[in-house]
Amino acid sequence: MASAPIPAPANPAQPAGAAPASSAAVAANADSSNAINHTIYINNLNEKIKKEELKKSLYAVFSQFGQILNIIARKSLKMRGQAFVIFNEESQAAKALRAMQGFPFFDKPMKIAYAKTDSDVIAARKGIVVERPRHTDRRISAKTLGCDTPGRVLFVANLPTEATEVMISMLFTQFQGFREVRMLDQITPRMAFVEFSAEQEAIVAKNSLQGFKITPSHPMQIKFAKQ
Repeated sequence: MASAPIPAPANPAQPAGAAPASSAAVAANADSSNAINHTIYINNLNEKIKKEELKKSLYAVFSQFGQILNIIARKSLKMRGQAFVIFNEESQAAKALRAMQGFPFFDKPMKIAYAKTDSDVIAARKGIVVERPRHTDRRISAKTLGCDTPGRVLFVANLPTEATEVMISMLFTQFQGFREVRMLDQITPRMAFVEFSAEQEAIVAKNSLQGFKITPSHPMQIKFAKQ
């Protein structure tokens, strides 16, 4: 598999603690006539690239333009070959769009436009409340999804509402065998599955990050995912 030629980041920024934004929040389509936005919409991406590899590569490419709040990429049929990159400032998104339009990324030229609507985190910054349905089923909990039987997939609970896939990935990517993070969207409190290549690698990560506080009031609760 060919690797994407990645320009060296000038001043790479770490992802901030940003509220998650759904693909619906920034719209599934965009065009070049849209008004400037903090979020850029990218399509014509190579569909053969795994989601986590795609997000890491997008971060490496676009972080040179400024602070990235979140990267949204889905492998569903509707979202395949597409992604959203949310910047902290509109000017950063503008620079990224101008510089990277048509850039050959994994052997395909990127098509970039501004998203039609604001992401949730930007809407909140502007004082706009975005109402979205959330599951409140009490059966969905750490007790029903986690267990003590070792496996290569971890179940992580007690995450703050602002937790994103990028944030959780940054914590677990330091451990050997890390594969991907899958957030449980529309679930309160936030939860995630973290997959490793082997059981022993998952055990090491679990023991190292058990109780790690993303915020002072949110120590991570990590179990193995029920099979």
